[in-house]
Amino acid sequence: MIERLRLALSALAVLAALTSASAQDYPTRPITLIVPFAAGGLTDVPVRVMAAMLQERIGQSVIVENKPGGSGTVGGAYAVRAAPDGYTLFANSIADVQNLYFLPVPYNAIDDFAMIGMIVEGPPLVLIVDAALPYKSLADMVADARANPAKLSFGTSGPATSPAMALAQLNALAKTEIAGVPYRGSGEAARNVSGGGVQGAFAFYAQAKPLADDNKVKALAAATPQRIPGWPEVPTMQELGFPNFDYTGFVGLAAPAKTPPAVIAWLNKQLNEVVQSEAFRSRMAALGMTVPASAQNTPEYLTSYMRKESVHQGELAALTGIKMTTPAR
Repeated sequence: MIERLRLALSALAVLAALTSASAQDYPTRPITLIVPFAAGGLTDVPVRVMAAMLQERIGQSVIVENKPGGSGTVGGAYAVRAAPDGYTLFANSIADVQNLYFLPVPYNAIDDFAMIGMIVEGPPLVLIVDAALPYKSLADMVADARANPAKLSFGTSGPATSPAMALAQLNALAKTEIAGVPYRGSGEAARNVSGGGVQGAFAFYAQAKPLADDNKVKALAAATPQRIPGWPEVPTMQELGFPNFDYTGFVGLAAPAKTPPAVIAWLNKQLNEVVQSEAFRSRMAALGMTVPASAQNTPEYLTSYMRKESVHQGELAALTGIKMTTPAR
């Protein structure tokens, strides 16, 4: 009994030494950061800014590799199979918890990863309409949609996305039948509001604000609990009588499960040094994105955030009327 205990303690000591050594020696070669969406998108941009600043800080190459497809699951499946050594990281996002209810995701988006921390929160969704339309308020638009059920259509980026879910929630609460028209991405959907392809959209801040500044669209409401700091004149959906509208995305950083805790802790420290910098924060503010406080931005925080969001996104998914899948466990 004593001998078995001695051997167990010895094994634990060896494991601790190996973990400590792996953190001390890390990184000794380039780090690859998988982005599961195309370059230039709302996940890719903050990741590339962060990666460039992280590379400069740690003196080791950080290579961003885009693996789009399957609403983010192609890149996720690749990252989850990578060696858990800290040299393949993954940029997760709100899509990871939305996909659980629409797609047969071949991995657990939370438990099959070791969370590192959040890169950014946001951007928020904003309800925009063609500036040529006569609506001066959300109430005007809703009244017209009720009186003319087949008149209005909103651009979306597909069924398993925040713009489509926000439209489904609006239809359910307002008792309207605004049609959703899927585009290849949320940016294309937003641009087609001003182009006359659709009458409106729930568009992300970074896509909606420039169009509104050019007087191509009107912003009627923010789909967030509080008004957007960079657009304070736009009321929230809740203020206008539509409760529980909270469509604020996030971009996080994760690694394959079983990555050594010491490596995760080191990466979290480096991540926070980068994202808390004024240079990073100011660039993200222009996109309507914010950064959690460093004391809050822990691996445990991102894990808890994703678990709560998975419940929230399930409730929103039920509003779409699409047959839902059972998330992997």
